[in-house]
Amino acid sequence: MTTTDRTRLDPKTDDIGARLTFDRSRPGRMGVLLPALDVPTAELPDSRFLRHDLRLPELAQNEVIRYFLGLSKLNYNIDSGFYPLGSCTMKYNPKINEDVARLAGFANVHPLQEPKSAQGALRTMSLLQDALSEITGMDAVSLAPAAGAQGELCGILMIKAYLAERGESHRRTVLIPDSAHGTNPATAAMAGFDVVTVPSTSDGNSDIDFLRSALNNGVAAMMLTLPSTLGLFDPNIEQIAAMLHDHGALLYGDGANQNAFLGRARFGDIGFDVVHLNLHKTFSTPHGGGGPGAGPVCVKSHLAPYLPAPIVTGDEGNYRLKTPEHTIGKTMAFHGNFGVLVRALTYIRSLGADGLRAISENAVINANYVLVRLRDAYKLPYDRTCLHEVVLSGSRQKAASGVKTLDIAKRLIDYGFHPPTIYFPLIVDEALMIEPTEAEGKEALDDFCDAMLSIARESEEDPDIVKGAPHTAPLRRLDEATAARKPVLRWTPKAEPTS
Repeated sequence: MTTTDRTRLDPKTDDIGARLTFDRSRPGRMGVLLPALDVPTAELPDSRFLRHDLRLPELAQNEVIRYFLGLSKLNYNIDSGFYPLGSCTMKYNPKINEDVARLAGFANVHPLQEPKSAQGALRTMSLLQDALSEITGMDAVSLAPAAGAQGELCGILMIKAYLAERGESHRRTVLIPDSAHGTNPATAAMAGFDVVTVPSTSDGNSDIDFLRSALNNGVAAMMLTLPSTLGLFDPNIEQIAAMLHDHGALLYGDGANQNAFLGRARFGDIGFDVVHLNLHKTFSTPHGGGGPGAGPVCVKSHLAPYLPAPIVTGDEGNYRLKTPEHTIGKTMAFHGNFGVLVRALTYIRSLGADGLRAISENAVINANYVLVRLRDAYKLPYDRTCLHEVVLSGSRQKAASGVKTLDIAKRLIDYGFHPPTIYFPLIVDEALMIEPTEAEGKEALDDFCDAMLSIARESEEDPDIVKGAPHTAPLRRLDEATAARKPVLRWTPKAEPTS
């Protein structure tokens, strides 16, 4: 098998990205004809202030349209195809959520308005606080953090403030599993804590014996992602919570993967003291490209006084913003990423309790369907039922024919799919982290699995075609390290050929 024909690019646009507008420019060509001036011509500034090296491209209007339309076709997005990035929940987002967020009363509200003129916006935030409190089993919520990582930082800073108030500032250690999101240890370090890594057992759970040996009166908390980045639910979670609490420590929950057990389990019921949620993942804002996001923190009552400001309080007609008594402060200029909050509440209210529960059912079924279809072709590091995502490994292909996980990911592009997350979690050699999400149907999963199985066969029969992928993209393998460290940010004309 050679390159697949179904994803071959249109020859009329296959140089888009390789040839820029500057390369397509022709002197004197323009996109619009301006009428004669009806005002006096203004004099140009002194020539010392004029740029003579700024060569703007000269193109006809239809050439500009075709160029940018061609670029847009190269931009993979969730509206055009399956997006299996693990731990990112790249799912389809209902367009009604976008419509509601764009309603004039929401889109044009100003954060400095008097509360009496923004009662609808404040009521929306209050309803979302209540909904997230119920969903997580927690007692209080702040919507202020603008991203999951910011929610993490707030959670750890609240724990730090709470312990200081108790006279236990000597607790300087945070325990973090080796399967955690990378932001977890970074967050703990930023907050001034020492990090101790808790290893995983052969079945992917936190090592209880190690945890027992690490617990002492210097431990402040444990940051635990549930389900983990391995896509697994730790059945010892209640025991872990009890062990921490017996030693005076707190349990922080990374709730980025909430869609895995939405409507079936609640963090507050299984021993967590604080948890952050990624609204832009579980509750439907288009995710990726660095934002937008929202990372509310949900806490038990003993941490409520330390929530980041502001929170919404009051009732019908009298909603207002409040600063908690011992707040850790503000995380951003105003009250959180409001547009994301509106989308999240729209999603929650549209689905209702039964719909939210169906999310977790579909997410788990989809991930396990992918697991079963691919388990014989790729190594399965943890051979057990997964939750929202499945982590496979390309180590078998690497050992047999030298085909690496990176090669497999690049080859998927030829089949028309965005690659999954690779080389994470770090504890899995040649990791392939696949999250099909609850939004995809069986047909999309079958197409993806068929492509993965074809690549596994190619790795055995014709490994060079996989190692050389992608074959259908306008730009092939990039030197990604050099691109990141020494980016070329300015166009320079190609040298004229010499005779």
